[in-house]
Amino acid sequence: MFFSKLFIHTSRETSHEHKREAVSIKLMIKSGMVHKLSSGFYEFLPIGLKVLRKIENIIRQEMNVIGGQEIMLPLISPKSLLVETGRWDIYGKELFKFKDRNEAEFCLSPTAEEVAVDLIRKKIKSYKQLPIMIYQFGVKFRDEIRPRFGLIRSKEFLMKDAYSFHKDENDLKKHYQIVFDAYVNICLKCGIKFRAVEAVSGIIGGSFSHEFIAITNSGEEEIVWCDCGYGVISEKAEAVNVENQKEIPLSMEEILTTNIKTIKDVANILKLPLYKFIKTVIYVANNQFVAVLIRGDHEINETKLKSILDVNKIILANKNDIIYSMNIPIGFIGPVGLKNIKIIADLSVIEISNAVTGANKKNYHIKNVNYIRDFVVDIVADIRRVKCDDFCPKCKKEKLKFSKGIEIGHTFKLGIKYSHSMNAIYFDKKGNKKNIVMGCYGIGITRMIAAIIEQSHDDSGIIWPCEIAPFEVIVIPVNFKNEKIKKISKKIYNDLSLNGLDVLIDDREESVGVKFKDADLMGIPYKITVGEKNLSYGNVELKARKDKKNDIKILKTEIAIREILKIFKK
Repeated sequence: MFFSKLFIHTSRETSHEHKREAVSIKLMIKSGMVHKLSSGFYEFLPIGLKVLRKIENIIRQEMNVIGGQEIMLPLISPKSLLVETGRWDIYGKELFKFKDRNEAEFCLSPTAEEVAVDLIRKKIKSYKQLPIMIYQFGVKFRDEIRPRFGLIRSKEFLMKDAYSFHKDENDLKKHYQIVFDAYVNICLKCGIKFRAVEAVSGIIGGSFSHEFIAITNSGEEEIVWCDCGYGVISEKAEAVNVENQKEIPLSMEEILTTNIKTIKDVANILKLPLYKFIKTVIYVANNQFVAVLIRGDHEINETKLKSILDVNKIILANKNDIIYSMNIPIGFIGPVGLKNIKIIADLSVIEISNAVTGANKKNYHIKNVNYIRDFVVDIVADIRRVKCDDFCPKCKKEKLKFSKGIEIGHTFKLGIKYSHSMNAIYFDKKGNKKNIVMGCYGIGITRMIAAIIEQSHDDSGIIWPCEIAPFEVIVIPVNFKNEKIKKISKKIYNDLSLNGLDVLIDDREESVGVKFKDADLMGIPYKITVGEKNLSYGNVELKARKDKKNDIKILKTEIAIREILKIFKK
C-alpha cells in the first residue's frame, strides 16, 4: 500500500473530547484506526480493520484446529427465546428491546446462548451427533449507561462466541480444557501479557468459569493471585478466616456517642482497633431488608452476598426507609435486639470478643458485645473482600497479590442451564431422552485490541507485535522525488510484498521527521529508511519499533539491500 493512497488521517494532538479517555482509544483515534461516531460507537477505518481481521484470523485458526465450525447468527434475538430462559426480564436495561412493524418483540443480542441452543435443538437429535462446537464472529450490543474507556466498554463490539454441546459432564470437562488451551495460544500469539483466573459466571450462569485478563493498571477488573498457582477474580476470592484470641466476655455497656456516627470516630474515642468493631449494613434483596454484619476493618463483597442470598440484584437500603420503616437512626445500627429481619454475618464477625457496635438508638453505641450471648444470626458465611495482607486460601503460606486488568475472554461450563429450560434434548444409546450438556466461550475482539495497546505503547505511539500489526514494515524514502531513492524504495517494497510481507511505502511529500512520527504512532514494527547518504554505500537503514521504557534495545543497523529479504524471511 502507498501511504498517499491510504484512507488515514493521523493527528499529533488529542482533542478536548478525548482528553480523559483511555490511552488505547486516544492512540487509535490519533493513528487513524477508528473514528468516534457517538458515545459508545466507533467506526473502524482501514488500518484499524486490518488489525481486527488479523486477530480474528488467529482466533479462527485456533477454533478450527480444535474442531470448531464457523457459522453466522443474526444480530437480533426473538423475545420468545429469552423468555424461555428467563433472561428477558433478568438482563436489565442493558438489553436493548424493540418491536418490528408486526409488533413482534426482539432484542439486540448481548450474547447468543438462546439462539445457539435453539439452532442445536432443532438439528441435533441423537448421541451420534455429539459432541459439536459452533462459533461465530458477530457484532453484539449492550446499552451501557455510561460507555467509557473507548473500546474497553462500548455499546457495540465485535465478539467471537463459541458454544459446545455434549452428551455428559465428562465430555464437557475434556472439551473445556481443550478450548482453555486454545485461548492461551491466542493470547500468546497476540502478544498479550495475561492471567487466566477463576471467575464469577454472572448473568450467563453455569457451574464454573474462567476469565482471561490482560494485565494493565488501566483495567477495570481486579484479580487476586498467588505464586502457588491460585488465581481468581477479586469478587470470587476466598477469604481465609483467622481465629482471634478469645477474651473473657465482659458485661455489655452503652456508650454515649453524641453526633459521632463513623466507626473510625468511635474507635478514636475508645482507643480501640477497627477489628474490634461490627458494622451493620442494611440491603434490600427481593424487596426485603437484610442486615449484613462485617468486621470494622473489612468490606462487604456484594458478589458473594448475592450468591449467599441466591439473588441477581441487591441494593443498599435508602436511609429514609431505614429510619421510617425500621425505626433505626442511621449511624447507630447494630445486631443486638435487631428483630424481624434476616441477619447475615461474615465469618470474622463471630470471632470477635467484646465487640463494639451500634445500639439501635440515636447517639449510642454498645461495647463488649459477644456472638450467641448477645445476638444471633441466620447465616454465617464468607462475605468479605480479601485484602493485601490476607493469606492465599490454597497454599495458606504466601500473602495474596493483586493486579488490575481488562477482561478479554471468558469461558463457561454451562451444564444443562439452557438446555433444560429450552428443552434441548438428545436420545442416548438406549433411546432415553437426556438434556444436552453445554459450554460457552467468548472473546471480545475489539476489547482485545484496546488491551494490547494499553499494554504496549510509549510516548510516540502504539507498539504492535508483528502478528497483528496493520503493516509489518514501512519503507520510508527520505525524498521520494529523487529518482534513485524512489527506484530502490519501490524495489524493496515490491520484493517484500511479493514474499508475503504486509508493507507500507510512505511516498508522501512530507519531511522525514513527519514520516517517522506517523510510523511510530501507527506502531509499525520495522522501518526501512532509504536515504541518499546510505545509498552511496549501497546500504539502507533498518530500525525496529521497540519500547525504550521497558529497557528493550533499539535495533538500528545499516545493512546491504540484498540482505533485507533474508532478514525478514528469517
